[in-house]
Amino acid sequence: MTKKTAVLLDPADRMQAKSIPVEVRADPLTGRTSRICHFRRLTFAKPDLTRLIETSRGTCPFCPEKVLELTPCFPPDIAPEGRLFRGEMVLFPNIAPYDGLGAVATLGSRHYIPMAEIEPERIANGLGLALEFYRRARTIRHPEAMYYLLSWNYMPASGSSLIHPHLQVFASATAPNQLREELAAAKAYSQQHGTTYWDDLVTAEKAEGSRHLGCIGRIAWLAGFAPFGVVGDVVGVVADCRTMLDLTETDLTGIATGLTAAMAAYDKMGIYNFNVCFFPGAEGDAFARLHLVFSPRIYYNPVLATPDATALRTLYNESICVGFPEEIAAAVRPEFDARRPAGEGH
Repeated sequence: MTKKTAVLLDPADRMQAKSIPVEVRADPLTGRTSRICHFRRLTFAKPDLTRLIETSRGTCPFCPEKVLELTPCFPPDIAPEGRLFRGEMVLFPNIAPYDGLGAVATLGSRHYIPMAEIEPERIANGLGLALEFYRRARTIRHPEAMYYLLSWNYMPASGSSLIHPHLQVFASATAPNQLREELAAAKAYSQQHGTTYWDDLVTAEKAEGSRHLGCIGRIAWLAGFAPFGVVGDVVGVVADCRTMLDLTETDLTGIATGLTAAMAAYDKMGIYNFNVCFFPGAEGDAFARLHLVFSPRIYYNPVLATPDATALRTLYNESICVGFPEEIAAAVRPEFDARRPAGEGH
């Protein structure tokens, strides 16, 4: 961590000198840097979304009256029935795929669900439906069935083009950039130290305490030390788990519970958009641990719909966080405490 100070003459204080702290933090695994700067109060005004929700409803391809009419079907080797179902949820091929094997899973029939009202059961069922897709890909030995990837863009600031809650579910033999860098670094760490980076990280964060949010089942929840997100990240690390296919039903419930805790905490700040990504290893990667990152998204200027991904983030690949992760963790932790099962330690 590098601590710096910017000095300026403040027009709000008769041009008196003002010192502003800046921190440059390096991710302990990859060395990726994140700047803690551009500070602001972590409270945001929610707009009235009524018009956006209602105008988008009529053309939504994921609502129940249209989803079976407008979405594609899988080839018979993956799904003889064309699509996969779990209750009201439907999983079908992504009509604009990111890779050779891509799908979308709706999270039920409701067109819009406020972030703080998304139930753990809904998330767990959506993840379970994704696992069924991965199992089928593995069974037929699809050439892309190496890294089982899942992401969630919720609401427009996250990059979602649809209001209706849905997951991006795909498999790839080509790991995305961040995952590839993490796996290479984790492998090197394991070879050097004889231990697993993610296990050591969880142990260290529990001992240090300021970013540890708690454990739910075998998932340890942390605030990211060098966040991707402008308002910090929540990271979940699943012990003794390498790929999505190692997850149990209990794990799905624990992940869903932790995600709803993060959603509730950020909802109280006035935030209503987020991204989630899961970072798996391949089946033989003993050095890997499946982990996920929840990253809230904002508009810097809601009036102009100014995104939080500026040139610094998009082209320099330099993350900005407008608050200290330890202070963000203190605001988020009570929601995890409230949801941790009775008798389960911190």
